[in-house]
Amino acid sequence: MKQIVGFLFILCCFPMLLLLSNKILAEYTAVKDHEESIHHNIQPPEEINPLPVTMLDRDGNVFSEEYIEWRQPVQLEDIPEVIKQIYLLSEDKEFYTHIGFNVSALTRALVVNSQGSIEQGGSTITQQLVRMRYLSAEQTYERKLTELFYAYELEQMYDKEEILEMYLNEIYFSNQVYGISAAASYFFQKPLSELSIPQMAFIAAIPNNPSLYDPIKNFDKTKARQERLLDILAENNIITAEEASIYKQEQITLKLKEKKQQQPAYSTFVLAELEELVAFAEGYKQQLETAQTEDEKRMIEEKIDAKVQQLLLSGISIHTALDVEKQKQDELKINGILGNGDLQSSSVVIENSTREIVSVFGGKDYKKFDFHRAYQATRQPGSSFKPLIVYGPLFETTNYSPGSYVSGGKYCVGQFCPQNYGGGIYGNVSISTAFKHSYNTSALRLLNEVGLDTAFTYIDKFNFQSLVPEDKSFAAGLGGLSYGVTTLEMADAYSSFIDGTYMKARSIRSVTDAGGNVLYSWPTKKETVWSLQTVEYMRSLLHDVVTSGTGKGITSNSSYIGVKTGTTNDYKDLWVAGMTNEYTSAVWIGYDTPSSMQSIQNNKIHFKIFNTIMN
Repeated sequence: MKQIVGFLFILCCFPMLLLLSNKILAEYTAVKDHEESIHHNIQPPEEINPLPVTMLDRDGNVFSEEYIEWRQPVQLEDIPEVIKQIYLLSEDKEFYTHIGFNVSALTRALVVNSQGSIEQGGSTITQQLVRMRYLSAEQTYERKLTELFYAYELEQMYDKEEILEMYLNEIYFSNQVYGISAAASYFFQKPLSELSIPQMAFIAAIPNNPSLYDPIKNFDKTKARQERLLDILAENNIITAEEASIYKQEQITLKLKEKKQQQPAYSTFVLAELEELVAFAEGYKQQLETAQTEDEKRMIEEKIDAKVQQLLLSGISIHTALDVEKQKQDELKINGILGNGDLQSSSVVIENSTREIVSVFGGKDYKKFDFHRAYQATRQPGSSFKPLIVYGPLFETTNYSPGSYVSGGKYCVGQFCPQNYGGGIYGNVSISTAFKHSYNTSALRLLNEVGLDTAFTYIDKFNFQSLVPEDKSFAAGLGGLSYGVTTLEMADAYSSFIDGTYMKARSIRSVTDAGGNVLYSWPTKKETVWSLQTVEYMRSLLHDVVTSGTGKGITSNSSYIGVKTGTTNDYKDLWVAGMTNEYTSAVWIGYDTPSSMQSIQNNKIHFKIFNTIMN
């Protein structure tokens, strides 16, 4: 009797099928007309899915992650066989024999759907992959027919193993987690290979209905489906019934992954440096330097942005020189020294032996992507600029030495007539004395002797980005610039006094793709800027500043310490730049809206910060 009723019911469905035939034929024609478009749109998954960006410190530990969706693509051969069987048995038993869709399953679904619903899909794994990647979730016959053609096309383009790998890397596990490997690390903080069979079955239960089986919200429902999946494995002799019973008793304890967002000042700086590295490596930097118009520059900058965004979506790892413990301690102590109020600071610490940036302070209580004072804030450098533009070039191009004499009396070049601190007027003094007490008139005399053109040929060797043609003036010899310099640029330039060579300081060691292949790294060639004689003279002068000059109060546990201080007009900026045998650093303090710090000058806050980060 049931068979007769069933047969009569199927006969009743034929009128509905006839009514749908026109729509189906039209959809078929449309899809065939766009077959070329279908081929074009179906792309390998790695070109579509945004993958996480990870940053690693100098010891290879991840300290920062950037992602909207958590993904960890894995090859099929690295996915445990139990997981493959769970999905094949529960989702698509005929996966290896169908052509992308299962005709018998579609027939059954059509009969069920004819009762007034089209929720019964009869979907294969290939169809599910098509739906996840290329189609909307709308429930219409037109969309479902398109899905069939896409599934067929996909099966023509890839073999079964490739499709299964794509599927297992794409299925959604709730909480913005995609792919079975990512689910293992997100829910248990373990590699997929280290999960127990009960844990594998537990996460495998989620994609059937990610909202219903979200284990964070509906743990019991996820556990119930896990047990059904274990039964399916037992029914198909993948495991025994006894094993299934034991596995169901294993306690499941979630250990949710938290996005790592440590050292925000350093990670923010790394992303900015990444853009510089890409521009350099891809030739965009040179194009910018030779661009003739603002529109041309803008187009090049847009290309740089597009390239960087493409990288950030591709799953790169950025290997850095970050010294985690030093970064933590520097931030903690500088924040403590600054205390409450609006006073701000920035610092950069470079390791002498590698020219790598090991610590960065971007501002008090810095939050990721805040205004970063270490590399974004341009401020007047005052006398801390003198070693680079006056004294280094002087020793390099003349016969002067620290013991040579220079007048500290009044001096003008044209209408430019600077005064010494406190209005002091001095006779002939040694260059060492003029340097350690920062006599402006002596520096101006010596700069005039060197010549502006010569002095700026040395400044041009460094990475000062905000200098403009108008800065080629004698005021620059005293640190008077149109816009100023950054803390990073000052520390970077001072590193040339380590041994006379210069190589742009960097935080990034290399950038690798998801497969571990190196995509970018900085060149390691150093350029000779100063002779060894000049380096010896400069290190002597910088040391004198600490022992008997404007830098008294600066200390170090290193066998060498040398600095130059800088104070701008009205005490709006206070600087210390210098080095030990281990590190080179620059420290700036001031207010974001420049105002006088004369009332706190004697507190030597910038000295305290320098001492902290260099010891």
